[in-house]
Amino acid sequence: MAEIKDPENTILMELKDGTVTIELLPDVAPKHVERMKELARAGKYDGVVFHRVIEGFMAQTGDVEHGNLDGGGNIRRAGTGGSDLPDLPAEFSKVPHARGTLGAARSMNPNSANSQFFINFKDNDFLNGQYTVYGQVIGGMEHVDAITRGEPPANPDKMITVKVAADA
Repeated sequence: MAEIKDPENTILMELKDGTVTIELLPDVAPKHVERMKELARAGKYDGVVFHRVIEGFMAQTGDVEHGNLDGGGNIRRAGTGGSDLPDLPAEFSKVPHARGTLGAARSMNPNSANSQFFINFKDNDFLNGQYTVYGQVIGGMEHVDAITRGEPPANPDKMITVKVAADA
């Protein structure tokens, strides 16, 4: 079990195989951290699929608009939406895109991140300084490694629940 130092800035993501514990980085990317906690507390990430999972690269999820199959979402459109909140400004930092880091997904516009994010399967240094890093998996990375691959996967895995540890 991962040691949780700051429950207010820790995410508990329940996947099919177990819990992934993510330590958020409010000192590095405060706006992205606040957005993730806001959406998690509203239950927006619950049931959302991993719509883009590339072997040796990363697993992407967080399309709260189209990615919830239980809520009538359409997997063919998953990855094209965000939330009903405004896009976030880039919060680039010196934190590298190492294995287990959480990065903000976005379009070509650096200031277009919203609700989608990805978890790096390995060190992806080519992303450094181009995508906002705002969290680090501190427990359960083996459950991330077990996410079904595909763009989109034929039978995508989903985030069962996503909670702020302080609320769990």
